[in-house]
Amino acid sequence: MTMRVLLVEDEPLIAMMLEDFLDALEKGHAGTADSVEAALPLVEAGGIDAAILDVNLRGGEKSFAIADALAARAIPFVFATGGGGDEIAPEHRERPRLAKPFTMDNVEKALAELG
Repeated sequence: MTMRVLLVEDEPLIAMMLEDFLDALEKGHAGTADSVEAALPLVEAGGIDAAILDVNLRGGEKSFAIADALAARAIPFVFATGGGGDEIAPEHRERPRLAKPFTMDNVEKALAELG
């Protein structure tokens, strides 16, 4: 069965690039959200095997509420960040990270670690 991946990314061009990477890596796409408000219903709906969460969303919003919802359902995820990880909430610091800028190799490795 194909891994279905939720993308949480607020930059449309980066989101489209990640969608292309998933396609090229033969991964399923469980949806793309650009905010906590948009992502939580997707998590609730199920059908997600893994997720890539941009830490910093628009307007200063952080993706930790989504991380909490995924963790509560035992769905693995990786944080995408251009920073050193200091901005990640302490309860999630042990989670895997995907460094920006993204490369297909890095996305493939991150998803392999989750699945």
